[in-house]
Amino acid sequence: MRHKMAFSGDQPADWTSLVRKQGVRARAPLRLGFGGGGTDVSPYCDERGGIVLNATIDLFAHANVQPRTDGRVRFVAADKDEAWEGESTGPLPLQEPLRLLKGVYNRCLTEFGDGTPLPLTLTTYADCPPGSGLGTSSALVVAMVEAMRCYMGVELTAPDLARLAYDIERVDLGLAGGRQDQYAAAFGGLNLMHFNTGGEVVVEPLDPGLDVMRELESSLVLYFTGVSRESASIIDEQAANMRKHEKASLDGLDALKIGAVEMHAALAAGDLPRFGALLDAGWRSKKLTASKISSPDIDRVYEAAKDYGIFGGKVSGAGGGGFMMFLVDPARREGLKRLLLTFGGQLATAKFRDRGVESWAAGWQDQSQAARTA
Repeated sequence: MRHKMAFSGDQPADWTSLVRKQGVRARAPLRLGFGGGGTDVSPYCDERGGIVLNATIDLFAHANVQPRTDGRVRFVAADKDEAWEGESTGPLPLQEPLRLLKGVYNRCLTEFGDGTPLPLTLTTYADCPPGSGLGTSSALVVAMVEAMRCYMGVELTAPDLARLAYDIERVDLGLAGGRQDQYAAAFGGLNLMHFNTGGEVVVEPLDPGLDVMRELESSLVLYFTGVSRESASIIDEQAANMRKHEKASLDGLDALKIGAVEMHAALAAGDLPRFGALLDAGWRSKKLTASKISSPDIDRVYEAAKDYGIFGGKVSGAGGGGFMMFLVDPARREGLKRLLLTFGGQLATAKFRDRGVESWAAGWQDQSQAARTA
């Protein structure tokens, strides 16, 4: 399913006219990064190759495209209560507000058409705030690209969609970050991702078995620190350390890459205590790559969880805030939750999801025909 054409031949004959009339909705899953995060960032992956282990969860970034007949374009970030509207004449200036939405709109008109302006309303929102460490911003881009390509009647594979989303964020808009989030949102599932030195990305789906995934899900506790951090400064520092070949940072990234492969082996063996210990080792390695990966508040929460007896844990994403994840014996999970709440943050639950981005016609009643998955 993950490599299926996102706009394939099984749509009804009037599919394009339907979505042009009623609009399109799309959603892309967020992800938990277990191991190797940071090795997907240039210049490390360009010089040494990166490996990342992650899994998508049932929290989503959403995008809606609605047609307009007034020759105008409107962008809305519903969860931020921000909006912008203007004439749909030529490429839009890539400036705030809602620069991310404008960048997607411009590139999709170029990629999927001849650059002719397309009047529409593009609305986005996410189940978690940006800076959560769950890949929200990149998942939003994937959802927007999926909605736009469906609205414009274009076929796109999951690898091509992920690459286009990456190019919009990192090249067109110059936003700092890596590659794993776009591929996770496009493919879905539990994957070992290889970011090779020549630019090739290989997504290796993993299936350790239903019982292992159920046990992993039952062992997982997510804790939101209450701090939505800006990842760009952390990633910029990591990249600068890589360019200078700063030994501690490179050693940390090398260890993270090895750890991602070892985590894969632990899951394949159904050894969750080992998997948790590797999470803990990865967190120590991650803190070597930049100065603001952790904070005194994060350290206090983490040390209290270790004293309680977790298998392991880490901060999801670039670090500095957002969500922390912990693995603990399921029989002691509720006690860990009570402990974490004493630090003033919030708990969250998530289930693993094995499907990537999907889109459907707004208001379409025949559900067997509605969903289109990349």
